[in-house]
Amino acid sequence: QVHLVESGGGLVQAGGSLRVSCAASGSIFSFDAMGWYRQAPGKQRELVAAILSGGTTNYAHSVKGRFTISKDNAKNTVALQMNSLKPEDTAVYLCCAFLGRYTYWGQGTQVTVSS
Repeated sequence: QVHLVESGGGLVQAGGSLRVSCAASGSIFSFDAMGWYRQAPGKQRELVAAILSGGTTNYAHSVKGRFTISKDNAKNTVALQMNSLKPEDTAVYLCCAFLGRYTYWGQGTQVTVSS
């Protein structure tokens, strides 16, 4: 069983920065990919950023150039650095891990951007 625990959310003013992190219970080196989704009230969950096992990254168009996903295989962590935050970035951010046909989810961390 894989456990993912997010941390680092909070309240920030528009234009500010936040870094959210995800700690995995096992070795992330074995995962096919890890990523960050977000879900705002009344909206569908959307993929924000993903990082493949080889290090290739992908970003949603809305965050490209502002967010950076990274991972530390030695520490079994994945982080999302969020800069130039906008009120529309407000959501619960969820860490996920993909392993074969399985997807594992963290409990989420709230990010609120005030205008």
